[in-house]
Amino acid sequence: MKIATFNINGIKARAEALPRWLDEAQPDIALLQEIKSVDENFPREIFEERGYNVETHGQKSFNGVAILSKLPLEDVTRGLPGDDEDEQARWIEATVVGKQAIRICGLYLPNGNPAPGPKYDYKLAWMERLYDRARDLLATEEPALMAGDYNIIPQAEDAKRPDAWREDALFRPESRAAFRKILNLGFTETFRARVQGAGHYSFWDYQAGAWNKDNGIRIDHFLLTPQAADLMRECQIDKEVRGHEKPSDHVPVWVVLDI
Repeated sequence: MKIATFNINGIKARAEALPRWLDEAQPDIALLQEIKSVDENFPREIFEERGYNVETHGQKSFNGVAILSKLPLEDVTRGLPGDDEDEQARWIEATVVGKQAIRICGLYLPNGNPAPGPKYDYKLAWMERLYDRARDLLATEEPALMAGDYNIIPQAEDAKRPDAWREDALFRPESRAAFRKILNLGFTETFRARVQGAGHYSFWDYQAGAWNKDNGIRIDHFLLTPQAADLMRECQIDKEVRGHEKPSDHVPVWVVLDI
């Protein structure tokens, strides 16, 4: 099973490029972030005609996450538990059954800038809730994954110019510590389990020629429970997608699981 995560930076802007990528890459499941659309305006038919089941958790003009799956989606829930007053659309999860069942969680973690400040406080509080949900997923002792745009640069090697990010919410020590706290529960960060070293990025800013200079950062991640990690066969960053017409500022990351 091929599972991809892709921050598309707006479904309207990517209405042509995204279907083309799906036709080329053929993921069985695609987790999308920043759809920037309310549920009723999301163009489901584009994906349903390609054989995908579609579930969204949308929000007007901002945020928004979705799951596209060629297999049925069961027990779909929306919103990260722990704060009933949180109205930002950043979390969706469902169970998919292939050879066996796996819980798929798609997320768009808050950016947190400017830091320090209220937005950074929200980011860290959201990560505390994510920690709690991650712990609950592990307690099931079943295959599960949490994937998406984490807005976290885990290590210096995950940025072309790490010194430029020292005070940014994506790279501040508190952010990275919160990420490690989740990993240390027992999750596998799939890309680093397969590939070591610098020069691997999933985001390039549109400004200042970042793409041409390869001035990128790696902020899109898959975290797998031990039961899911045992099934992992491959993980790659699909950098070629950035060369397509009207690209997102992110590129897809995908894993292949024997499931």
